[in-house]
Amino acid sequence: MDFKDFKAVYIDDEPINLMLVQAYSSQFDLDIKCFESSVEGLDYILNNDIDILFTDYMMPDIDGLEVIKEYRKINSNIPIIVITAAGDDQELKISSLEAGATDFLSKPIDLTEFKARTTNLLKLRYSQMLLEDKTLHLQDEVAKATKKIISREHEALTVLTKAAEYKNPETANHVARVAHYSKLLAKKYGLSNREQEIIFYAAPFHDIGKVGIPDKILLKTGKLDFEENKIMQTHAQIGYEILKDAKGEYLAQGALVSLNHHERYDGSGYPNGISADDIPISARIVAIADVFDALTSERPYKKAWSIDDALEFLITEKNKHFDPKLVDLFIESKEEIVEIYDNFKE
Repeated sequence: MDFKDFKAVYIDDEPINLMLVQAYSSQFDLDIKCFESSVEGLDYILNNDIDILFTDYMMPDIDGLEVIKEYRKINSNIPIIVITAAGDDQELKISSLEAGATDFLSKPIDLTEFKARTTNLLKLRYSQMLLEDKTLHLQDEVAKATKKIISREHEALTVLTKAAEYKNPETANHVARVAHYSKLLAKKYGLSNREQEIIFYAAPFHDIGKVGIPDKILLKTGKLDFEENKIMQTHAQIGYEILKDAKGEYLAQGALVSLNHHERYDGSGYPNGISADDIPISARIVAIADVFDALTSERPYKKAWSIDDALEFLITEKNKHFDPKLVDLFIESKEEIVEIYDNFKE
């Protein structure tokens, strides 16, 4: 084994011992950095990478035991050899081992023993380094594989959403805008990055239940009559039934969004008439995004509202249709809302 690449440090207040250990180390090409001051030596090992540490026990300012204790606070793997003249002091050895020492050498230091103990511990250190490299490599491979799985899951969600759009008169850009408005509002509300991502991918499924609505109702350009409106309202439950057994976070949240995005904050919505915080936050968020985008989009039966008019409508519906806190956050985000609107125009 080539020891030239290993970094060794020796701390001892006796210059003659430092010179002796340096001479011994050169016998097998180990480069060792020496410190006569325990304060300077401790500072060095706390701020630099090393592979093995030698330290005297009895030293002024900071003794070897304290050096070991301080170093072990940041590194539990690097081998530490205590070099001491009190070789038969059992209490000293026990204290050093409890502090984190790996091995001992007695003064005067014997070259053969020094080389044998040092090379054995450096071989152990080398094995640790190999294991660390393998662990890092494995972690990297797992991260890459996980990224691929997530990417494929996102791709599958996009395909599923596009499939649903073929039965839905609303455009793909509507779905994209609702997703981006929802993610923005989730961020402003203080949800975590993960929660924002889940809502982003769940939001496009809010109207997936419309695949179960007859075309004569779904594609009707005029106003729906009472019975037609009742049938149209079933899309919330239908969407939930389609997605409710999904195990993935995105589709499971999509089920909740589908079921609850027409619930109203005051309890006057459908299908279950729940209110306020009983409505999942994801559905409260998507409700605002969906209505806002519907108002600002042109449809065969209406012209698009201006952004300001749509925002004003949201304000009038605070505490009635919409969560008032979410409305305020949406209004405050007007500049970012306009940017999303412009980026995903019809």
